[in-house]
Amino acid sequence: MADRTFLDWPFFEDRHRDLSAALEAWCGTHLPVDHRDVDAACLSLVAGLGAGGWLRHSGAGEGERLDVRTLCLIRETLARHDALADFAFAMQGLGMGPVSLFGTAEQRAWLERTRAGTAIAGFALTEPESGSDVAATRTTAARVQGGWVLNGEKTWISNGGIADVYVVFARTGEAPGAKGLSAFLIPAEVVGLAVEERLEVIAPHPLARLSLRDVHLPDAALIGEAGAGFKVAMAVLDVFRSTVGAAALGMARRALDETLARVKARRIQGQALAEMQMVQGHIADMAVKVDAAALLVYRAAWTKDMGAARVSREAAMAKLYATEAAQEVIDMAVQLHGGEGVRHGSVVEGLYREIRALRIYEGASDVQRIVIARSVL
Repeated sequence: MADRTFLDWPFFEDRHRDLSAALEAWCGTHLPVDHRDVDAACLSLVAGLGAGGWLRHSGAGEGERLDVRTLCLIRETLARHDALADFAFAMQGLGMGPVSLFGTAEQRAWLERTRAGTAIAGFALTEPESGSDVAATRTTAARVQGGWVLNGEKTWISNGGIADVYVVFARTGEAPGAKGLSAFLIPAEVVGLAVEERLEVIAPHPLARLSLRDVHLPDAALIGEAGAGFKVAMAVLDVFRSTVGAAALGMARRALDETLARVKARRIQGQALAEMQMVQGHIADMAVKVDAAALLVYRAAWTKDMGAARVSREAAMAKLYATEAAQEVIDMAVQLHGGEGVRHGSVVEGLYREIRALRIYEGASDVQRIVIARSVL
């Protein structure tokens, strides 16, 4: 079992420690799942996480607020056991994040379904020409009598093809650039919304390119105010960006655990790898990176939970360091496993493929550096 002494840090309350212990027990029984059919695996995971009550933490009900430390603990624990389980949980939270923070009572009916695991959510922000540059969004939403008509294309959409509902960001034109965007809640079966392509990646997840052709929506589909889409998106990322670092942390902890077991058991020239000073140096570096990542992740989460309006700097530091450090920890885990480390199906080989995307999505590492530098300057 991974080191759990970090739960004694002052960032946490007894309820967090109790939740962590309960989730650890649940994961030991239910994870990992069979990944051979990724769509089926995600459907099963969402249903299981919902039945277990874990998805209740992915969104905030009426009068509630998201607890970021809880989100981070759940993502860290799930990622350590099964990265696809972390993905399934995270997308229920991110996908419904705009509704959780800004939704109407009518829109919250969807939130309750995603929190119960009976509906799957998608978050459609990225486009072929606008990834990190949200201001370059080209999808349009034109106002018509009684509602809106959307046209455009979205890509790299998580849960694309299996989601029951999407939050889609489109240009409504109240102002140039990022100030002229709005967010809309769109059921997957709406006429004009189509899955154009399923996207294959090195660590299989359900991803797709979506098209919107004359998608008619009622006024009630607008989340928040017209023209406030960038504010909605950034508020959601301000909550969930730290949790990406937590997922990376979970993967790094698993890599360290697997490596400790390996170097204790593997013998070369009559001694265990763990007895060699060079190996001990690598283990020390891995342990330092894990603890440093944990401190940054849970500082950001604690700061947000204590009522800070924005934690852009803290969340950017957490995501940047934790994802980059996890890549280094996992790479060293592969190295210390030798040939076993690159064997398809081994734990560390799977982690090696899973960790790479975390340095890209929800703001690539260089974007986080820009956020941090502007804050410092």
